Amino acid sequence: MTFTITDLSGRIAAITGAGQGVGREVALHFAKSGAKAVIVNDFYAERANAVVQEIEALGLGTRAVAAVFDVTRLDDVKTALAEAAQAAGGPIDILVNNAGNAGVNPDPDARKHFWEVGEAAWDSFIRVNFYGVINCTAAVVPGMIEQNAGRIITIISDAGRVGEPNLEIYSGAKAGAAGFMRGAAKALARHNITANCVAIAATATPAISARMEANPDAKKKMLSHYVVRRMGEPTDIANMVLFLASGASSWITGQTYPVNGGYSFNL
Repeated sequence: MTFTITDLSGRIAAITGAGQGVGREVALHFAKSGAKAVIVNDFYAERANAVVQEIEALGLGTRAVAAVFDVTRLDDVKTALAEAAQAAGGPIDILVNNAGNAGVNPDPDARKHFWEVGEAAWDSFIRVNFYGVINCTAAVVPGMIEQNAGRIITIISDAGRVGEPNLEIYSGAKAGAAGFMRGAAKALARHNITANCVAIAATATPAISARMEANPDAKKKMLSHYVVRRMGEPTDIANMVLFLASGASSWITGQTYPVNGGYSFNL
């Protein structure tokens, strides 16, 4: 019998924004690591259902459940995750806050400098990347406290660590999510619940890949800032998330781990 420190046998995981990109890869990683069930969230049902079908096609016995909701709506989050947990066969053991960007209907001015726009554009980033993390975490924490165990992992961005022009509000929202996770780590440690962040840089998700392939010069310029001169792949991120979700990370909490090809360094 082979032993692996990242075995998720018997665990139920929920991943937000898992219909594509990093979230999809995390869902597949969890299924391949023996998770009892994986709850796949997206606000597009067809994307969530497609990943559910991918997991089922692996034939590994992991139950896959689609959960269609917008992370910015607390009541919807609580209802949908409760129903999904029931369908999955138990309380949620692992939450991955992956949903990001500017939400379902992003304001067209969201990527302009913050002083050139107003609250509607700011909210595009704040509601998903900050309130979305709070909402989903609030929905699962009572169940984790009851079972005295849990893992919470939030995907942030290096923008939240070092700041990015034209993405000032996004940077602030991601930094806010990291601060929230540090506070949650201190509040929840007594219940054997850990809370950590993974900070990512340019990753070859469908949207970013399309943008880069359309502008090779911009891609070359961007990669010049990376020590490892390639874009990240969703699997690069999923590997770290799997580690933080597993028993191998039981003495790690309140931390932010950059997975960024050396775009920025951390002490």
